[in-house]
Amino acid sequence: MAGPGLRFIVGLSVFGLLTACGDKPAVEKERPRVFVQEVKLADHAPSVTLTGDVQARVQTELSFRVAGKIIQRMVDVGDRVTAKQVLARLDPKDLQTSVDSAQAQVVAEQARVKQAAAAFVRQQKLLPKAYTSQSEYDTAQAALRSSQSALAAAQAQLANAREQLSYTALIADAPGIITARQAEVGQVVQATVPIFSLARDGERDAVFNIYESLLSEPPQDRTVEVSLLDNPKIKTTGTVREITPAVSAQTGTVQVKVTLSELPEGMRLGSVVSATANVPGKAAVELPWSALTKNLSDPAVWLVDGQGKAQLKTVTVGRYLSGKVIISDGLKDGEKVVTAGGQLLHPDVLVEIATPCASSPQLPGAQP
Repeated sequence: MAGPGLRFIVGLSVFGLLTACGDKPAVEKERPRVFVQEVKLADHAPSVTLTGDVQARVQTELSFRVAGKIIQRMVDVGDRVTAKQVLARLDPKDLQTSVDSAQAQVVAEQARVKQAAAAFVRQQKLLPKAYTSQSEYDTAQAALRSSQSALAAAQAQLANAREQLSYTALIADAPGIITARQAEVGQVVQATVPIFSLARDGERDAVFNIYESLLSEPPQDRTVEVSLLDNPKIKTTGTVREITPAVSAQTGTVQVKVTLSELPEGMRLGSVVSATANVPGKAAVELPWSALTKNLSDPAVWLVDGQGKAQLKTVTVGRYLSGKVIISDGLKDGEKVVTAGGQLLHPDVLVEIATPCASSPQLPGAQP
């Protein structure tokens, strides 16, 4: 922070510069002379360069459907896989025991069905000759149907056990590239815990994280030119496909996905790309950096009212640029903003508006 002596010297320099233009005497010696700029609101639409990366349109998290210990892993990050390819296996011992038990139950139920069927056939032959009663016939028929139902249930159990056993093999459901691995051989994993991330073959998106303020209005032109960051000559066009409605709690940004029309040679999955977007214009005013001051902790500017008095006005800064600032709120058309000489002002002080001459150097950023 500048000391009192330095501020005094700066004040004297500014005052000397303002009084060195022409031979016109000041209206009142105690009135500081200032340069002003009349506010003229205009649509300000800056261009923003964004950096993102190329991602697959569909990215699948692959996981086992049963719990177990991983005993084999066949692929690694970056490997290309095909549909139905086995990626990893679990220890099948426990599930194989379930299959064997279900198989034994099916055999037992088949024996019961065979026995019940033979008893029912005998009852069928004896009933017309009156060698058996109707109740015994009905009992044999019910026993057969019960054993047949038990066999069907045992067969369903066996099919389910075999299906569970098949889940010990993790299979790719589509061709693509492995982009991440979350487990290793020997690790015990639970069902549905991601093991691999698979970027499926097909369309590719350029994904960018953008601050919400740049998307206050939907873009009118959804066509975007995307180029490789390390080689801008490699470029392609894309269309804005998706803008996430929620702001990320971690980064405070909104994710924008641009579908690429084609993927040129050299631009592949994971490549870092850039794109230039034009933000929708908003009414704002451009001022030199020397016009900006503070009202306590808030940005502010000095205004000269119709009576020639200085007034401090709090404003909202839209963007800080090189040598100038964009004021997005707080100013109206026709207001006079002090662009030089504000160091000498305090509220309600009478000022004299000076006109800089061409032969005298202006303060940095000052405008008539």
